[in-house]
Amino acid sequence: MPPSIVAIDVAPSSTIESRKLHLMKSFSGMIGRSAQMCELFKLIECVADEGDSTILIQGESGTGKELIARAVHNNSPRKNGNFVPVNCAAIPDELLESELFGYVKGAFTGAQQAKIGRIQHADGGSLFLDEIGDMKPNLQAKLLRVLQEREVEPVGGIKPIKINVRVIAATHQNLEKLVEEGRFREDLYYRLAVIPLDAPALRERREDIPPLIDRFIKIFCRRQGDQPPRFEEASLRSLCAYDWPGNVRELENLMQRLVILHRGKTITMAELPLKYRCEPLCEPNLLNEAAPVVSTLSAEVSAPPSAEWGENGLDFNLLISDFEDQLIMHALRRSGGNKKEAAKLLNLKRTTLIEKIKKKDLEI
Repeated sequence: MPPSIVAIDVAPSSTIESRKLHLMKSFSGMIGRSAQMCELFKLIECVADEGDSTILIQGESGTGKELIARAVHNNSPRKNGNFVPVNCAAIPDELLESELFGYVKGAFTGAQQAKIGRIQHADGGSLFLDEIGDMKPNLQAKLLRVLQEREVEPVGGIKPIKINVRVIAATHQNLEKLVEEGRFREDLYYRLAVIPLDAPALRERREDIPPLIDRFIKIFCRRQGDQPPRFEEASLRSLCAYDWPGNVRELENLMQRLVILHRGKTITMAELPLKYRCEPLCEPNLLNEAAPVVSTLSAEVSAPPSAEWGENGLDFNLLISDFEDQLIMHALRRSGGNKKEAAKLLNLKRTTLIEKIKKKDLEI
């Protein structure tokens, strides 16, 4: 008997609430059906509405901290302002001050004209300071003043400039430990950590691996015009069992590699790089036959979800919405992503279909 060629998805339990988690496909570009990600999405919506408080995002490298920061900005009253990212570890120390604060004409040799800094450029919007733990003490002091006084003083300037900016910082380091070691200002830490957000590691939300695989495969196949590869059950289970020290970024890079090397083919255990060949996990309900990962399974629409009767009845609207999602995705796949053709298949107006796709955040 040939090996099973399937994609495995995850549902934590058979309750109405778990179906809500299962239906959570994406939020502002982030993929997540796990309890950790659904909780993160709720927190983002909550803190984004407030619009002003500083936020500290902590998590390992590759967990999508900038995506979280962009989600906060895009769902906030500041969404029409600039989102200005700054990687504090990537810019040399001698340049970071002028990049952040700007400078006046003649402030130093070569400053032939004034230049606004990225803090001022973010006025009315959001400033994202990535790898804030690498910022040097002298700049930490200047940043603290920005947060306290809501003003910025360019290098060589004598007149502060009032600003209205939300600061979102991120780090893969333990800032509390850096404070204890004297490498990070305690007062700045508390100014930044008004609202802490944690980006979970991929190994902590394994049920999100299949939909992430699906998303990345579709992206790379669309770019290169390739047919998507398919996965044997064993190879997909192996990827779900791997610990992903590089997190989502590592998964993305592997999917790009597999799309390039195995266009339209079946990926068996032998096709996986050696370090990704892992023993399947044995936790109950971790891998089961829930909704398919569309790019690696057949394009047939499954039957409507079975009704789950609890003490308070069932969630009719949620069940219907689930089946509507499947119909729309099936039509998009059959039409190769052509929304006009998909609308014809569904006997809908093109504008109606586009509105549903945007509202449900569906992509192919």
